[in-house]
Amino acid sequence: MTTYDDGADLTDLTATVERVRSSVEAVIEGKPEVVRLALTVLLAEGHLLIEDVPGVGKTMLAKALARSIDCSVRRIQFTPDLLPSDITGVSIWDQQRRDFEFKPGAVFAQIVIGDEINRASPKTQSALLESMEERQVTIDGQTYELPIPFMVVATQNPVEMEGTYPLPEAQRDRFMARVSIGYPHPEAELRMLDVHGGVSPLDDLQPVAHAHEVVKLIEAVRGVHVAEPVRRYAVDLVAATRAHPDLRLGASPRATLHLLRAAKASAALSGREYALPDDVQALAVAVLAHRLLPTAQAQLNRRTAEQVVQEIVQQTPVPAAPQQAGGIGLGGRTPQFGRPQPRGL
Repeated sequence: MTTYDDGADLTDLTATVERVRSSVEAVIEGKPEVVRLALTVLLAEGHLLIEDVPGVGKTMLAKALARSIDCSVRRIQFTPDLLPSDITGVSIWDQQRRDFEFKPGAVFAQIVIGDEINRASPKTQSALLESMEERQVTIDGQTYELPIPFMVVATQNPVEMEGTYPLPEAQRDRFMARVSIGYPHPEAELRMLDVHGGVSPLDDLQPVAHAHEVVKLIEAVRGVHVAEPVRRYAVDLVAATRAHPDLRLGASPRATLHLLRAAKASAALSGREYALPDDVQALAVAVLAHRLLPTAQAQLNRRTAEQVVQEIVQQTPVPAAPQQAGGIGLGGRTPQFGRPQPRGL
């Protein structure tokens, strides 16, 4: 039975993820791939940007994920008059103590839901930069640590641009992945009417996992093995975005880290203790596309960043599984991209 360095059993961890997945899918009908990506980002210690048209369930997905886990949750409704101190907190003078007292802002929670994040000013959006990257907040020279796990799930509407502020590149780069929910399949939409036609699907949703279980899941993901060919494959994909003629801004080194961490989380969700090139391929568009800026000519040709990433994935050689003579790996098979096996005497 596969275990990790902290003694956590992979079967138990997979069962925990399955409970959370089933809970979220009870609310988000017919979108298993979207739910899986959200869980992947959570276990990879990343942040998720949900971008889609109104009414498809962006906020519902964020709420369902948050309510399925017994942890602290705060929601921030981003508006043009929202101040940075509303997010990070503020120091207030206490007359009795004759000293400043820090009042934590909405970011001091384990899951932070940022609804319509692009409706706030760039100054307010930037209040999230430190917390998303370093998981801490600095106010008046004092640094405050954020709780673990910590995840920002933000939503935005790409169609309605009036009264919105596009996310700066530095802000977008801090989101591990971007997902679009899309319209449901007619059959799924029909089930939604039957099940949730009279009540909100969130009303009966109860936590199915505790925050400390999520921490164990995250620790397990950290222990997933990534062979050197898989790491090089991720680097090659990201490097190709920097040299592509249709892009004026490629992916950053942070994107490489995010892609690798997401691949490790995907492997753990699949019950493996090692990542495959398939994990990297499957996540390339979600992790890379929102960071890229197409050239003016590419935009005139209606070339999207997603299309460019898909093209790069198709053109970049996939590493072959290394041969390991005499080694027996997981499930009695050759380890391939698994951990190197000890040699016999």
